[in-house]
Amino acid sequence: MKHIRLGELDVARIGLGAMTMTGVYGTQDLDEAESIRTIHRALDLGVTLVDTAEVYGPYTNEELVGRAVKDRRDQVVVATKFGMISHSGRDTLDSSPASVRAAVEGSLTRLGIDHIDLCYQHRVDPATPIEDTVATLAELVSEGKIRHIGLSEAGPDTIRRAHAVHPVTAVQSEYSLWTRNPETEVLPVLRELGIGFVPYSPLGHGFLTGTIRSLDDFDDAWRRNNPRFTAENFQQNLRILDEVQAIATQADATAAQVAIAWLLAQGDDIAPIPGTKRVSRLEENLAADRLHLTDEQLKRLGNLTPAAGDTHNEAGLRTLER
Repeated sequence: MKHIRLGELDVARIGLGAMTMTGVYGTQDLDEAESIRTIHRALDLGVTLVDTAEVYGPYTNEELVGRAVKDRRDQVVVATKFGMISHSGRDTLDSSPASVRAAVEGSLTRLGIDHIDLCYQHRVDPATPIEDTVATLAELVSEGKIRHIGLSEAGPDTIRRAHAVHPVTAVQSEYSLWTRNPETEVLPVLRELGIGFVPYSPLGHGFLTGTIRSLDDFDDAWRRNNPRFTAENFQQNLRILDEVQAIATQADATAAQVAIAWLLAQGDDIAPIPGTKRVSRLEENLAADRLHLTDEQLKRLGNLTPAAGDTHNEAGLRTLER
């Protein structure tokens, strides 16, 4: 698989998001053995970046990833995230220095590793200056407990302020054919500063795989409460999928592969992390590394109108910095 650089960190240009392995989209078909096989197969096929977070589960996702990479640590860039579970008694986002330290120690224990390769602030904490959070992360870098610092869903000003304290290696935000928000302000700042970009949900929470054509095709609470999956917006958003599938037919590929290949074509500083818990889906996603879309196909995809509806429900939107 082709490699890129996120700041000073070398990674394969398609990573693996582990979030769904512990039930964000429902628990009815969870299979830990298959999830671990999926992580192992990813490493066999050249994936290096595996993404988790303390809040996934909570905590159980890191434990699963830790079991999977136990004997293959030298092959994996382990990324995890802190700040959405309070470690100091607060019921809100918490990236205070004490909470950051507690979170990192907990993640190291659950993952069974002696350092985190890429440690993200999961969401910006409005109650803690970003300078204080990043200064603590910089101390943890000096102590050898983390190697690289990342931010998730941070706005341009926060990115600049954080990077002024310690180099930020990567920023993670939702980005796909149906979520184009980072293009106007975030990506230009990242490229100015030499920071890599890690798109999460590059397949639109499964929508861009082409397997969801009806509201009856999913029953998990997360998507049921997401504005883009409500009846009116869902029907509008099928138009995006129809265009993606038309290009997939032309390219002798799947809709998922087209969606990922489009992202890869947006720059050599972008490493999407499509999530899956099945080997078959993993292999399908990684085949996008070999898919070449024509200039005309890229233009058609780039001209698509982004999805109708907000990316998150009201509670989720309040955690995003814009």
